[in-house]
Amino acid sequence: MENSGGIQASLSGRYALALFELARDNKQLDVVADSLAGLKAAQSESVEFRNLISSPVIGRETAAKAVAALAASMKLDSLTSNFLGVLAKARRLSQLPAAIRAFETLLSQHRGEVRAEVTSAHDLSKTQVTALQKSLRTRVGRDVAVALKVDPSILGGLVVKIGSQMIDSSIRTRLNMLAQAMKG
Repeated sequence: MENSGGIQASLSGRYALALFELARDNKQLDVVADSLAGLKAAQSESVEFRNLISSPVIGRETAAKAVAALAASMKLDSLTSNFLGVLAKARRLSQLPAAIRAFETLLSQHRGEVRAEVTSAHDLSKTQVTALQKSLRTRVGRDVAVALKVDPSILGGLVVKIGSQMIDSSIRTRLNMLAQAMKG
């Protein structure tokens, strides 16, 4: 499998690749992807979960018990649950966010998609996301998997990153450009 972007070079990438290959071999890519999406959401919503994965003070056994309880309460699939256990026992839970991103990249490559990171000032509706995907598909000539992020500081508009290309139509950027132009 081709791994562009140096996925195998990073620690989180090696963990993600191992999980991806296990999921692919067991025909559970979609199930694992759903579980990882749930973990990603939990990370953004729960201070306790963020503390668990980032704290160097929490011991291996405590972390392993905590992620086992979390996996059971979230009803995660067995591969993802085991993956969390491995990270906890290796004291690598801090690698989880990067491993999730790497897994998403591998999954997109596997599906023949391009990944786009889209930042908006507020949550986008499903209709807006679908229209954005259609527009991006026309622009890049391939299916586009969209990773959404909300950042109210951009005020409005969108910032879209596809690989090394960035399209910044945010109001914050437009205001900054206007301020620069007015300075002369």
